Amino acid sequence: MATQAKVDVNLFDTETQQCPYDAYKTLREEAPVYKQPGTEIYVVTRYEDVRAILMDPETFPSSPKKFAAFNKTGSTERQQMVAQRFQDKGWVPEPTLSSRDDPNHKEMRAMFNEAFRPKKIKAMDPLVETLAYDLIDEFIDDGHCDWVRQFAVPLPLYIIGEQMGAPREDMWKIKNWTDAFFQRISMMLDEDTELEMVDREIDGQYYFQPIFERLRAKPDDSLLSELVNRVIDEWGRSLTDNELHAEMMADTFVGGSETTTNALAAGIRLLIENKDVWRQLKSDPDKYMKTFVEEVVRLESPVQSLMRFAGKDMELHGVKIRKGSLLNIRYAAANRDGDVFECPEKLDLERPKAGAHMGFGSGVHHCLGAPLARRELIWGFTAAVEKFDDMWFAEGKNDFEIRPHFLLRSLKDLHIEFTPARS
Repeated sequence: MATQAKVDVNLFDTETQQCPYDAYKTLREEAPVYKQPGTEIYVVTRYEDVRAILMDPETFPSSPKKFAAFNKTGSTERQQMVAQRFQDKGWVPEPTLSSRDDPNHKEMRAMFNEAFRPKKIKAMDPLVETLAYDLIDEFIDDGHCDWVRQFAVPLPLYIIGEQMGAPREDMWKIKNWTDAFFQRISMMLDEDTELEMVDREIDGQYYFQPIFERLRAKPDDSLLSELVNRVIDEWGRSLTDNELHAEMMADTFVGGSETTTNALAAGIRLLIENKDVWRQLKSDPDKYMKTFVEEVVRLESPVQSLMRFAGKDMELHGVKIRKGSLLNIRYAAANRDGDVFECPEKLDLERPKAGAHMGFGSGVHHCLGAPLARRELIWGFTAAVEKFDDMWFAEGKNDFEIRPHFLLRSLKDLHIEFTPARS
């Protein structure tokens, strides 16, 4: 514990969140299990520890069960207030797939596994490819774009919308509601703003509720219809409205688009900042593209961290942790652990075992949408490599602001200019 006293890292600080990697290095080296001051949160940063926790859901469950759940202040008053707001105005979201434990988690995940099985992902490939090129064609003659709004957001958002049977003209309306969810789970909001985000989410609930009811009366072949109607044998029922509303925000529209959006934005920024890698990737996309995608996810980790609970009293790296305490598992810190990745801060298209990163988690909660995300990233970056001869940051238009968030990493916008490739 003497080591921890010397370390002064605040992962709730917005400036630290802009570029947290020096802070992660300090924690890995000096306080690999770090109790964030002012909270009941223990931050875990070394690769071997992160992987061990993810592979042991019995000792480190995802749901609080009988444990007290802590928020940033160590109080549950805010959580109760949020739940009451949902209760009064809409539907209280039930625990999502990522916050359930087996057998409950396994039984629910089986429904999603069917939707994301390899055969279905492969069948979607032409749709992803066509959309990636069509999106760039919409602004290619302009010579400039906001890469986030004009490409990184719509590519995965339209794809998950297609799976959910949502009209494309409604996608930006849905994006407004999922942004509210993104902000609400950031652990960075004051009380009034958090309740404002809840109200926006409830607006989304009233959009989806009649769709649930329509699909119960008349099922179709969409993923949403599957979620609405499939009976989970072990439960003897299909999902409730409260469970469906939780899944719409967390595991479908946010899980199925937000993280891929953030990787698409981060990857283009990295290519502009590393012109040698840009030239290398353009020289042989077939050879280097898969590794580039893994390196983007490793280096920028759109999911910076998620939470687990201590299932018993324990001691890690000399730090005593009480049963029920909240552990913040920092994937992004593990992904730059020099004991695992040589020259971890380098974007290396020749990196062996590039996919060994924790960007998609590990163990029973490994991201089930990872195969689709990889296809979207491959086609998104392939389209850019083929359609742009060169690209650069638009002068005076970028502040490279990362939206405040304790768990996720999201570039607000990215204004680029480019020279279109000759036909």
